[in-house]
Amino acid sequence: MYDLPHHKEKDHEEIIQFMKDHPFVFLTGSDAANKPVATQVPVFIDEKDGKYYLTGHIMRNTDHHKAFEQNNNVLAVFTGPHTYVSATWYTKPVGSTWNYMSVHAHGIIRFGDTHELRSVLQRLTLHYENGNTESTTVFDNLPAEYTERMMKAIVPFEIEITDLRHVFKLSQDRDEESYDNIIQQLKKKDGDAKTIAAIMEKRKSKVFPS
Repeated sequence: MYDLPHHKEKDHEEIIQFMKDHPFVFLTGSDAANKPVATQVPVFIDEKDGKYYLTGHIMRNTDHHKAFEQNNNVLAVFTGPHTYVSATWYTKPVGSTWNYMSVHAHGIIRFGDTHELRSVLQRLTLHYENGNTESTTVFDNLPAEYTERMMKAIVPFEIEITDLRHVFKLSQDRDEESYDNIIQQLKKKDGDAKTIAAIMEKRKSKVFPS
């Protein structure tokens, strides 16, 4: 990880909120022969007894499921908006860069039983249907024959986070004039560039306290 002090967020709750706002993680690990594997899945972030856990589900008998059973050390990467930052926007002639936000959650994965799977699926579908219990896609409203067949093909997991690292690389190492100019230039663009500009603007008082 690109791990420099000036790209760190001191507010731990803001890091956790970032994870909750970007729950579709890149989940990776390696098998017994150290062959890397990966998948992308949505997760929930929960705190229990002072520890953080990620929960979700994956398909059974995939390369990553088999690998995680062989080696339960995994890494979940939470990623947010990112954008190119041109050095022409700086007051001093240095190299161009990329601004981005990322959290790396290292942990131990554990697979659960049918009861846990049902709970995960109920929570997941209800959450993404915005609590609409009448939605036809909510787990409890699906045909029993379908859900029983589907559940045989997937497995729930829980990851106990053992190490949490992050990078919020948002031009904190630049002078104030450059910082402001980067914001103005990014505002002229679309998508992630404009989003990063808004985040930088919101965070400016932390970077340059009056």
